[in-house]
Amino acid sequence: MKRTLILSALALSLATSASAQRPTTLTSGVLKIGMEGTYAPFTFKDEKGQLVGFDVDIAKAVAARLGLKPEFVLTEWSGILAGLQARKYDVIVNQVGITAERQKAIGFSAPYAYSSPQIIVRKNAATAFKNLTELKGKRVGVGLGSNFEKQLRDAGGINVVTYPGAPEYLSDLISGRIDAAFNDRLLVGYLIKKDGLPVKGAGVIGAAEPVGIAFRKDNTTLKTAIDRALLQIKANGTYANISRQWFGQDVSKP
Repeated sequence: MKRTLILSALALSLATSASAQRPTTLTSGVLKIGMEGTYAPFTFKDEKGQLVGFDVDIAKAVAARLGLKPEFVLTEWSGILAGLQARKYDVIVNQVGITAERQKAIGFSAPYAYSSPQIIVRKNAATAFKNLTELKGKRVGVGLGSNFEKQLRDAGGINVVTYPGAPEYLSDLISGRIDAAFNDRLLVGYLIKKDGLPVKGAGVIGAAEPVGIAFRKDNTTLKTAIDRALLQIKANGTYANISRQWFGQDVSKP
């Protein structure tokens, strides 16, 4: 009888401890993850229609460490932050830049990747713009509501043309409807190597910037759990394997 009571007490203690560490999510046992699904090589569908990408793999690895089933919710970038606040998903894993402005409204994990913005031009372009000043008066495509859009507008004098996502403005760039595009340096290298698009990288703008997993600011248990999970997948080599698969390098550092 005494042994039974001790075992019962131990089981209750373990259950209580696990419950205390379990992050709060919209659906028990599930981590709902917001992402675009059109932003290669971070989150996109392959030729079989399967959702793949660097951010997809990172999200799956984090969910596994949390003991949660990943459930992906696809949405256009222009509404992705609003969808988080509307409780359509628990987190966003979609190369969300950690900025002071965004931190006023949403929470972020510790940075899980770094990259720099880069100007993109047609492969046969006569001019390879070296900086934002050289883009003044030019039509430049960028994702609506992105940090890249803000950088272009802050530079001033640039004819900023916004799009729902990368496929649309890259199509317009290739056809000559815009003079350049502005996005992540890691994206440029992938497009050239994997998809064979007739584009090339031009000027890299500024220092490497951090991106993090975004969540509602009041969900502190989720932040603690995600930060722990990110440390774990870096320590056990999972992160390095994912990073090398997609970029051939470790993108966890500036």
